[in-house]
Amino acid sequence: MSGDFRTEFVREPAVLRHHPALVLNADYRPLSYYPLSLWPWQEAVKAAWLDRVDIVAEYDHVVRSPSTVFRLPSVVVLKDYVKPQKRVAFTRFNLFLRDEFSCQYCGAKGDLTFDHVVPRAAGGITSWQNVVAACAPCNLRKGSKSLRQAGLHLRKPPRAPGAEELRNMGRKFPPNHLHESWMDYLYWDAELEA
Repeated sequence: MSGDFRTEFVREPAVLRHHPALVLNADYRPLSYYPLSLWPWQEAVKAAWLDRVDIVAEYDHVVRSPSTVFRLPSVVVLKDYVKPQKRVAFTRFNLFLRDEFSCQYCGAKGDLTFDHVVPRAAGGITSWQNVVAACAPCNLRKGSKSLRQAGLHLRKPPRAPGAEELRNMGRKFPPNHLHESWMDYLYWDAELEA
């Protein structure tokens, strides 16, 4: 028998692999905006089957078992409210999100790393108040010098973001694909244009 047993006998249509479900908290807000709170369709079906979520929108595709036909959920709402975290973890991703994925010295958008405003060699610590997103050329230019010595200026002073602030910042960076059934739930609290 040639080939892998799993690929020979598991018959999952390729189209079903790409149907994630938007996960909303019990208040109908996404658990997170960036990254967007998505589950694979298998997790959404399992959660619905276990009565942990309500399905509020569905795809046209179905999955079948010998006794059941189930439309794939595109939007699910948790039955139990998950309290959002108040403390924001100090991670590279959250740092880049706080700084809007742009260099805090020149505004460039690509090839980002992070930089200690007060260099570690001069006693600077790794914290929200001392680390910023920086492009590689600016980071190299600054090195272990002070801002004044390197001739650089910060676009905005670094500070610890609040959880709600970071969630709102994430809304500015939607993922590459947004299903039309998600739109009513992603930006429902945005200000309407006159």
